[in-house]
Amino acid sequence: MKITVVGAGAVGATVADNIARKELCQELVLVDIKEGIAEGKAMDMMQTATLLGSDTKIIGSTNDYSKTAGSHVAVITSGIPRKPGMTREELIGTNASIVKTVAENLLKHSPDIIIVVISNPMDTMTYLALQATGIPKHRIIGMGGILDSSRFKYYLSQALKCSPLDLHAVVIGGHGDTTMIPLTRLAFLNSHAVSNLLSADELKQIAAHTMVGGATLTKLIGTSAWYAPGAAGAALVESIVRDEKKVFPCCVALDGEYGQKDICLGVPVVIGKNGWEKIVDYHLNAEEQEAFNKSADAVRAMNDVLKTLSI
Repeated sequence: MKITVVGAGAVGATVADNIARKELCQELVLVDIKEGIAEGKAMDMMQTATLLGSDTKIIGSTNDYSKTAGSHVAVITSGIPRKPGMTREELIGTNASIVKTVAENLLKHSPDIIIVVISNPMDTMTYLALQATGIPKHRIIGMGGILDSSRFKYYLSQALKCSPLDLHAVVIGGHGDTTMIPLTRLAFLNSHAVSNLLSADELKQIAAHTMVGGATLTKLIGTSAWYAPGAAGAALVESIVRDEKKVFPCCVALDGEYGQKDICLGVPVVIGKNGWEKIVDYHLNAEEQEAFNKSADAVRAMNDVLKTLSI
């Protein structure tokens, strides 16, 4: 099996490193537009093989998509990262043309490919990839909700002084500082509802921290995070290639589910060998549904910006 990662920056290289360590494929192709970057990082990772016990063959390519031919899955991380004070939405003008070109090039050489989108603004880039390629909707998946949920679990574990591995907690909606929805009502520590363990004010604060989790890291390190996004991307790829049927919150095309149509937005889905296979209905209450609708309105407004761009 072959997997491609497009974008050899911090996030892309971390996705690739995680995929190689997990040995999710026989051949991994890393593509970047900047001369030598993908080749150099591929060589660096290959030189860890005897130290990590990995037999994954990693190939670097400077914008040569012919090397990606026959890929089962591709992860798109291309685009400029966020800088301090920058919103994901401000990236749309630059990143839209990049993501569209990348998606078209991937499909040209791998017509049956499943595409995972990490590039920001992720919801709009996922929608763009779907529109640009015209491939079945189950083969286009935005990663954002997996990352947001891992941050949600981190903040919950800090407050509860517990292992995040014992937590079930999900973030749905848009992958944005004002559009994501941490479902505090449905968060559990093993079989205990977190709402019975923490006060309403504590949960509200945790949700607020989760929503600006990316911006918090951007402020601290001066650019977008990469370890958690890379691990989240690899976890999604793993569920695809190993047909694990895991339920992850992912950005997918909705056609009436959760009351929305003609939009890609984060909802719980079953992930297997064919991409996303089924949307899981969490039966939102009225307050949660209202928040989801507002999130959809905000993402749809971003999607409308695509109509004004010459791409």
